[in-house]
Amino acid sequence: MDTLPVTIPGFVWAYRFSPDEKTAVRLNNSATVAELTADNCFYWLHLNLVDARVPALLETLDGLTEDAKSALTTRDTHAAITVDEQMLYGTLVDCQRDFAQDTNNLGWLHFAMSDRFIITTRLQPLRSVERARALIEKNPGKFSRPVDLFELLVIEFQRTLITIVIELTEELNQIEDIVYDNAPRDERRRLAPVRRTVVRLHRHLRTVLALMRRAAAADDDEMPFGFDDVARRLTSRLETVDHDIYALQDRARLLHEEIDSKQSSETNRHLYLLSIMTAFLLPPTLVTGFFGMNTANLPFAVGDYGTEYAVALIVASIAFAWWLLRRVDIL
Repeated sequence: MDTLPVTIPGFVWAYRFSPDEKTAVRLNNSATVAELTADNCFYWLHLNLVDARVPALLETLDGLTEDAKSALTTRDTHAAITVDEQMLYGTLVDCQRDFAQDTNNLGWLHFAMSDRFIITTRLQPLRSVERARALIEKNPGKFSRPVDLFELLVIEFQRTLITIVIELTEELNQIEDIVYDNAPRDERRRLAPVRRTVVRLHRHLRTVLALMRRAAAADDDEMPFGFDDVARRLTSRLETVDHDIYALQDRARLLHEEIDSKQSSETNRHLYLLSIMTAFLLPPTLVTGFFGMNTANLPFAVGDYGTEYAVALIVASIAFAWWLLRRVDIL
């Protein structure tokens, strides 16, 4: 691991690619901006926006337009892809990662690409970017153009989505087993974060798809060489994942409706029992209320067995209520 002090502000890593030699050289932390470029080579520079000196660094890099610099330093949290002057720049959605594990929290990768470089910036470590770096270390000869790196980043994002879809599907399977079981358990609290994740992923993925189609339809003179073919391949890949996420969203919605239906049925059953109990207790309440009046000449007030007669009336009123409910098919 490189422990030298960082020379380039916000430096996370940088690679210099030589298409002729099919190699990718990872630059040291002490590398300077001048070492990024070489004859017949292109570079990938990955920066951390936490460093406030990054905007000043971008001003010193050749080939970046003002709009591209703004795209690399923006704090916007929505996807954007722009094709202009044979450059591609904007923001892609990704999932964050921490030191211990990958997460499903969304992060944002800002990028600018031309035929000579691809520059990416971010605030939090991202899953797809790290996996793309590992693939470059494993097989650098596959990447002969910056657009190949852009395609790799989007492909790794698609693979990240597939992993998340598999995890969420397993979670929904467990919730579904409980929902359709006889045990009365409310799984809405467990289902809510799943639905929230699926909805957010679907919303941002649809945005990326629309932007990718729009960028692929730009004038050939405006887009980087080879991007039109890459855009078509990436659109096809993302559409496949979009169908899976949409199906997952629909399944989560149906599960939520099923949980609500079961809860409503359970509530109605409880109300039904309470109504039956009220119907049985109402006649005895009338009887006890009658004999509880402080008026003269109440029945059974004088003589023996008055209480027994009152109890008999209560039992008879309950029997009458039961007979009446059976007669009208309530019981």
